[in-house]
Amino acid sequence: MSEPSESSANPLLAKMAAGNLTVGMIVRLIRGVEIVAIAKTAGFDCLFLDQEHNSFSLETIGQICIASNLAGITPLVRVVDIGHASIARALECGAMGVIVPQVESAKDAAAVIQAAKFPPLGHRSIAPCLPLLEFRPTPAIEAMRRINAATMVVIMVESLAALDAIDEIAAVDGVDMLLVGANDLCNALGLPGQIEHPTVRAAFARVADACKANGIFLGVGGLGANPELAKEMISLGARYATAGADVTFFTNAAIAHARKFQ
Repeated sequence: MSEPSESSANPLLAKMAAGNLTVGMIVRLIRGVEIVAIAKTAGFDCLFLDQEHNSFSLETIGQICIASNLAGITPLVRVVDIGHASIARALECGAMGVIVPQVESAKDAAAVIQAAKFPPLGHRSIAPCLPLLEFRPTPAIEAMRRINAATMVVIMVESLAALDAIDEIAAVDGVDMLLVGANDLCNALGLPGQIEHPTVRAAFARVADACKANGIFLGVGGLGANPELAKEMISLGARYATAGADVTFFTNAAIAHARKFQ
């Protein structure tokens, strides 16, 4: 049997902890491991596998997660809700973390931690030979320790209720990052599409303050089409930014190239 690798360490967490900005790509279109090679060539730190807004199967999620882990790119899965099954099954596929929508209270965030983490933080069930450990037989205590350390819990902030409870959510033990979903947050604030509105900027700042106060990471999403605003929000202390989605990159490039021939 080969020597243990460092595949269970989370390179995204390590880079953010070193004070560096990390950049992720949302995956909504490509269902094969080719997307991992593309992400590595492009220099992305993370693949944001989006189950909320497409029909990816668990088999697809599992294949991309395993390929990502071996390539040194952190795979995170945005699950469909805060349910235990949604979170547990994504992690069993080999994801290095979950991005969780619909969290609107500290109670919700605590339930996410319970599903995502092994004891003593949570009550995730342990199985032998997990994909995050390259299916290596590992004593349960060591497996739980290594996977807990590598598994990120990212809470999305995209509702008024989440904003109202932001300090309590950020203080929940085990939360690693608050990720602001700019477009849904605009809608919640009654400002659809007005990403540059002062009220939206103030909401970002409020989340940033909660992250700083609790020693967790700030992430920004939904700003890929507005890089200057993204830079402004990153200046609040963000250590993660979503650059956009594979389907958007493909469509925009296709349109631009088609126009060259028209």
